[in-house]
Amino acid sequence: MRDYRGTALVLGAGGFIGSHMVKRLRKEGYWVRGVDLKSPEFSNTAANEFIHGDLRDVDFVRRVLKFKGEQGNFYHEIPYKMEETFDYIYQFAADMGGAGFVFTGENDAEIMQNSVSINLNVLEEQRKFNEVKGVNKTRIFYSGSACMYPEHNQLDPDNPDCREESAYPANPDSEYGWEKLFSERLYLAYNRNHGIPVRIARYHNIFGPEGTWQGGREKAPAAICRKVAYASDGDEIEVWGDGKQTRSFLFIDECIEATYRMMNSDFLGPVNIGSEEMVTINELVDTAAKVAKKTIHKNHIDGPLGVRGRNSNNDLVREKLGWDYSQTLEEGIRKTYEWITWQIMKDMYKPQPEYTEELMAAG
Repeated sequence: MRDYRGTALVLGAGGFIGSHMVKRLRKEGYWVRGVDLKSPEFSNTAANEFIHGDLRDVDFVRRVLKFKGEQGNFYHEIPYKMEETFDYIYQFAADMGGAGFVFTGENDAEIMQNSVSINLNVLEEQRKFNEVKGVNKTRIFYSGSACMYPEHNQLDPDNPDCREESAYPANPDSEYGWEKLFSERLYLAYNRNHGIPVRIARYHNIFGPEGTWQGGREKAPAAICRKVAYASDGDEIEVWGDGKQTRSFLFIDECIEATYRMMNSDFLGPVNIGSEEMVTINELVDTAAKVAKKTIHKNHIDGPLGVRGRNSNNDLVREKLGWDYSQTLEEGIRKTYEWITWQIMKDMYKPQPEYTEELMAAG
């Protein structure tokens, strides 16, 4: 290949973490194919080639795993012997969202079916392709979640236990968490039985610019920043529960750095990738209000909550990867709040269609 460092396939490249990963890989000199049902919502993809398709479709997955050259020729037929495996696969594709989507129970079957189908397709089709080509070099990163940790270890908001070894006996508090745990074990099984090199991380609440910020699937930092941005000084915003539940939140740039390091290490994981700066949701609101320079009051209402406490434990990731978070929550919230206020401004001043007879008839 030309002066590329290697080839990378990013699944879920139209999403929040995936689109940021594509940018980092291009900056590091990789040839990148991005794959998703949709393009990135808030910026153009940085991928050399971006393919729209459904990873639940096994035939599509079979084709998308094959690298056919650096010219971006996914749709071109070439002799089978010329098809190659990718050097790296980053698997971010999943059916997910914030607490309002994950913890209601209304989307459980859909979440489990969609995400498990994707992971099974990717692993099995890569295994078959490796077998045909007689190689087993492709390293696959799987983005797991801290939601797989047992509920009984997260009942005390002040002292949650999220050490990697605390995962068993298993007892996630949601079907989303059970799916993440199953998929994690699936990757480990393919590593043991078929020798597929895998890397597994357990993400803790990743946030930042270009993430979903409205519509019901947004995470807590984006939801709070949006509410504060829309509020006037002295207003109140709705907060689910008593606000005393605790979490830690990791800024997107730090997540990407840790992920990149892990993929280029000899450590399989699973390992936490998160921040150890634990705050209550009330304190998260206060942080957003401070950044916005507003006085914001809280109206506590019923809503889906998840566990009472969750905080990353970074002992293992510090030992194995030499990585730790460096940005404070306030720094990350400031960047996120500024980006969300800009999105709101763009929506407010979006050109409106002219009032025509056609529009009147349509109304």
